[in-house]
Amino acid sequence: MSPFLSTAEKAFLALNRGAVILALAAMACLVFANVMLRFFTNNSIVWAEEVARYLMIYMTFLSAGLALRGGLLVAVSQIHLRLPQGAARLLRGAMLLVLLVFCGWMIWSGLEYVSRMGRQVTPATRISFSHIYRAMPIGFGLLMIHILLVSRHFVTQGRFDADTHEHGSAVGG
Repeated sequence: MSPFLSTAEKAFLALNRGAVILALAAMACLVFANVMLRFFTNNSIVWAEEVARYLMIYMTFLSAGLALRGGLLVAVSQIHLRLPQGAARLLRGAMLLVLLVFCGWMIWSGLEYVSRMGRQVTPATRISFSHIYRAMPIGFGLLMIHILLVSRHFVTQGRFDADTHEHGSAVGG
């Protein structure tokens, strides 16, 4: 990790990475156990596919900010890289503003959806769909925090991957 990251930011990244790793590990173990059980006994865990799907949803939303920081999301960089430095910084600042507004809107939309899904339950596990749909506002909230944490570096350098280190990926730790 880069030396310029604060202790709080390092802890935030570690927690975010840990949550993604935990979701991936749980999903992999559950799918593996279900496949083995189906292969050896011709039976399966009724709720395994449903839980694995929901873990994948959470993993996707939780990892978006880490992917952004690692420079792993699709980006169109040719415009701001070809502008003079001052104009490029203004454009990158405007891009950040648009991203933050979009994240805020997605958080609000996600919370609206969560509130509407409270009475419906999942077929196998019988838990409220609001718990599943909560992944969207949580994920976009984390993405917003990641954007804010790297915004200064992005505006000045034109890159989101402020915490990459000599080994490459910011996601892998």
